[in-house]
Amino acid sequence: MGASYAVASRAFEAGFRVLGLDLRVTGLANLPTDGPAILAANHVGYLDFAFVMLGPPRPRREVRYLARGDLFDGPVLGPALRALGVVPVEEHRDPARTLAAAQRHLEAGELVGLHPEGTIDPSFRPARGRSGAVRLARATGAPIVPVGVWGSQRLLTKWRPRAWPGRGIPIDVRYGAPWMPGDGTTRAETAHLIRRIGALVDACIDDEGAPPGSWWVPADRGGGAPTRDEVDARLAVQRASRRALRRGEG
Repeated sequence: MGASYAVASRAFEAGFRVLGLDLRVTGLANLPTDGPAILAANHVGYLDFAFVMLGPPRPRREVRYLARGDLFDGPVLGPALRALGVVPVEEHRDPARTLAAAQRHLEAGELVGLHPEGTIDPSFRPARGRSGAVRLARATGAPIVPVGVWGSQRLLTKWRPRAWPGRGIPIDVRYGAPWMPGDGTTRAETAHLIRRIGALVDACIDDEGAPPGSWWVPADRGGGAPTRDEVDARLAVQRASRRALRRGEG
């Protein structure tokens, strides 16, 4: 990637400055200086990938991030993602193909970033994850670096109207200690990874000290975000609506 990655990353950094973001990064010593690793982060906002990739100061290692394929359709974001070497996730077509591409990058000694949750959870509480990170670690021997991202939901997230954010919003990125899955089942080790990520998120919430009832804080931490049950109920309605639409089109 080289030059194109550098240009695209500087464009994102310029955007951070325009927004006056207060980017706080800890745990940089946990990022390997060479060799493969999987950066597994929670997912609260559409720009999480940028903060995980660009949190470290320059010079930094390039990260091959996995992102939803439809994001590449945008006339501005699509070219920027390609310049950053982001790998499109063909979720509804061939997810195995995406994992195979990620595995090739790891076997080449690169960093790969992903969100085990797969999509933004509007409860802002990491609770469930897909097994891709654990499967990649076992296939390649690459360690998993759990990452907590916090604050990016205040910029752009699911189920919230788009609005120009206030300046000075704190964005917290925490890289945890590298970890390798144990001998447990893939499901159990994935749940363990989600707990590690959740602990980093909790530390971010503690340090932010947002006012009680803040919409971007999980309900179980005194915030106004939807509860897990509320999120599940709304998603169930959406899935039923989509199934009905497909049947009608057929």
